[in-house]
Amino acid sequence: MPSYTVGKTVFGSAASIAASYERFCRQPIDEVRLSQDGAYAYPLKRRTLAGEAAVAGVGTFKGSEKQTITFAPSTRPGWWIRRMDLPEQLDTQMDISNLWTSAQNLVMRSGSPHNYLRMVEHIVALKCGMGVDDVLLKVNSGDPPLFDQSSLPLVKAMEHAKIVETDADATFVTVKEPVAFGGRRGDFLLFLPAENGEKRLRVDCAISWNTIIGQQRVLFDVTPDTFRYAALARTNATRKQYVMAKTIGKLFAATRNWGYNDRNILIHGRRFYTQPRFPVGDKFLEPVWHRATLDLLAAIALTGSHRFAGTVVSYRAGHTLDCDAIRALYRNDLLCSL
Repeated sequence: MPSYTVGKTVFGSAASIAASYERFCRQPIDEVRLSQDGAYAYPLKRRTLAGEAAVAGVGTFKGSEKQTITFAPSTRPGWWIRRMDLPEQLDTQMDISNLWTSAQNLVMRSGSPHNYLRMVEHIVALKCGMGVDDVLLKVNSGDPPLFDQSSLPLVKAMEHAKIVETDADATFVTVKEPVAFGGRRGDFLLFLPAENGEKRLRVDCAISWNTIIGQQRVLFDVTPDTFRYAALARTNATRKQYVMAKTIGKLFAATRNWGYNDRNILIHGRRFYTQPRFPVGDKFLEPVWHRATLDLLAAIALTGSHRFAGTVVSYRAGHTLDCDAIRALYRNDLLCSL
């Protein structure tokens, strides 16, 4: 079992983090996907796209409307959002400074209050996972499409557009020292520096639920193959949450037009799943793979035009702790170039 240096507590309770770390260490690892030779999995040149590729699906928040997102090349560093229906607005860069909220999902916004895109985590996670540095996203609304195969159609669209190297060198950041961030429910994140100048990003992620999901933990190096494998993992909701959204939720704007159904999300209860994925032994690891890649990597991708190197450990954390941690890395000058 790996062990980690908890390091300096940036926010949260050091005692609570220490107690939670002990629980984390006792939790077995269910699946390991580490690079065999330890080599960095991506080219060291910045990468963008050779052409454009569009993908469409039912709207996440306006399920009755079809929504489209187009991946396009970019000569500017980083990932950018262009609202084609708001031509007077400037493009929004996907970095932590433009994060509007992380309460339920990540929402990026700049300029006008209307110039936003919701649920960006399942999109921008591709920046880390596919190793593509510079991309322009063209959208016609703030509502992204939703897919039965989670983010795999986005991966395929990017592959269809063809990932190409540029002449510029990729830039990397890591933390200056081991640091810890604690939440209010026994959750924590650890960020550990890259060792010996290695460009690799390693993730050790554990979750613990009081439903059939139970305890799940995966340890992996971020590579295109691992990310493509995990991109099929859907977000999840309890049966109670799902039923409430489809009944009483019709009274509220936030859930009235949800595009979610029992195919594009994983519904679970105390003793059952609805068609779970990623069977390993007697568990279905879809929830932890979704958390580790399409949620956690999305927050790490908000380091702007840079790639993050090092090790990130996550225990029971969620969107808000992820994004608060990334923001704190900048606010406390804890990042350095690699």
